[in-house]
Amino acid sequence: MSHEDVVLDDAKVFWRTLLPKLKAERWVLGLSILIAVLATLAGIHILAVLPFWIVLAAALLNRSVPSVQPAPVSVVVSEQGSDPLVPAFNALDMPVLVVGADETVLFQNVAAEKAFGMIPPNSDLSARVRSPGILDMVRETIATGKINQIEHTERLPSDAVYVVRVAPAEIGTDASSRRIFLLTYRDISQARRIDRMRSDFVANASHELRTPLASLRGFIETLQGPARNDPKAQEKFFVIMHEQVTRMSRLVDDLLSLSRLELKSHLAPEDMVDLAPLLGHVRDSLLPLATELDVAISLDVPDAPVLVPGDRDELIEVFENLIENACKYGQEGKKVEVRLTGGESEQAEVTVTDHGPGIPAEHVPRITERFYRVNVEASRSKKGTGLGLAIVKHILTRHRARLLVHSEVGKGTIFTVRF
Repeated sequence: MSHEDVVLDDAKVFWRTLLPKLKAERWVLGLSILIAVLATLAGIHILAVLPFWIVLAAALLNRSVPSVQPAPVSVVVSEQGSDPLVPAFNALDMPVLVVGADETVLFQNVAAEKAFGMIPPNSDLSARVRSPGILDMVRETIATGKINQIEHTERLPSDAVYVVRVAPAEIGTDASSRRIFLLTYRDISQARRIDRMRSDFVANASHELRTPLASLRGFIETLQGPARNDPKAQEKFFVIMHEQVTRMSRLVDDLLSLSRLELKSHLAPEDMVDLAPLLGHVRDSLLPLATELDVAISLDVPDAPVLVPGDRDELIEVFENLIENACKYGQEGKKVEVRLTGGESEQAEVTVTDHGPGIPAEHVPRITERFYRVNVEASRSKKGTGLGLAIVKHILTRHRARLLVHSEVGKGTIFTVRF
């Protein structure tokens, strides 16, 4: 830039600064001109009033004049970190899309980017959101300014249920305000899954209780009627009724156990438990059942302690369920093997192996579901409630352990508990 250009720019800046001041002080300028004219008519030389002009010029240049403020600019949500709205939106854990009145996406927060992928700024909303319900809702809010919300289900990449809400928002000042629309997605997938599980649970529990109750009612009516005076029939029916009552009692106990475990599933146990003597205690308690079923339980544990963080009573319940199931459903193999490995720096594992008929591959992923049975009749004949492995899964989840199942039809099943 040449010297002449610099001088010219400085002059422009000077006059841009001075002109507003002169305009604001026009009454002072008028007065000074009047004084100059009167001085001239009175024959006073112009140099005599020079000090007055100097003082006046200094006052004009230094006088505090309200500056002309530029009109405030509306806040436009953008990717730039200087925008004060960006950190606020990115701090939210729910996906948020900021939509303009022309149905373009002005901004998406980090949660929205993770959920739906990157949306370039100023993209048309209909090119990214395929749901007609959401698009109609947004258009209605843009037209009416009213808040709307709907429930929306996403099928890909996985099933997810959202409450989608759109609300208008004014940004900027009254003079230069701008209306934007916040499209938020609140994930309620977990709540819907819990509701579905609760409904299934109530339905299954009702079904499981209905069968023994119907049996009891039938036997009672028979004892009150045709078998009123038949001692042999009464003795037989009383035995069956006792079995049904016992079954209902076990079912209620298991339901209460599941409820208790769900309440504290997020609390990891803090006590240390030695698995070797615990497994010995479980084997001894199940010896009468194994003898009755003609099954031998072998136990192989290391000499050194194998300590894991856990709740002793809950772990006893885990291995009682696994070994009892192995004895009942692997009865044909005549043998159940329990083996403990690990300790010190090695990972602790307990395997329970039976040599029974095995579990078909299509059933293995579901055997820990509540009331799920591979063979309903076989389960009921062995007095199972359908909740044993569900309880095992919940306890192991609380203990931060895993249950692995390997089974081959005709060769038996191996349950592995890995801590």
